[in-house]
Amino acid sequence: GARSGKSTYAETLAAQHQGSVLYVATAQAWDEDMASRIAAHQAQRPSHWRTLEAPVNVGQAILAAPPADVILIDCLTLLASNVIAPLDTSDQAVADQALKLEIDALCDAFVATAPATASVHWIMVSNEVGLGIVPAYPLGRVYRDALGRANQRLAALADCVFFMVAGLPLTVKSSS
Repeated sequence: GARSGKSTYAETLAAQHQGSVLYVATAQAWDEDMASRIAAHQAQRPSHWRTLEAPVNVGQAILAAPPADVILIDCLTLLASNVIAPLDTSDQAVADQALKLEIDALCDAFVATAPATASVHWIMVSNEVGLGIVPAYPLGRVYRDALGRANQRLAALADCVFFMVAGLPLTVKSSS
């Protein structure tokens, strides 16, 4: 959920790995509040981490960037919003397909950056938006459902999945 400590925990995990970190930022500063949030995130990251700003086409952007030992994507929630909102539709199939194409490209980048001879650690941050009330408007429901499907797909591929509650990581899936 919001303000659960997802980004801080992801950054802690990234810092534990040796090597270079590529921080992939999907946020866009559409208003003063978001600009302030982005600035706060930038200030808390180590200065030696490289930042790649990619509000959409994240997989392609990662493949075009210099290699890194850790790729941290923050966050899939905003990526989904960046993909779905411009469609201006409440058609679930259209939204699902658009987000599926984005996630397909992200998965392709994962496969391309993780050959059997190398070990690249991927860390992805996403909100679980389906725990609250049902959105009162169609686009909100479409967004919630599409993001939920994307989260399920990526969690199935992940070695580890954590659910953050009040700054505490709860292990949902472990590689051991």
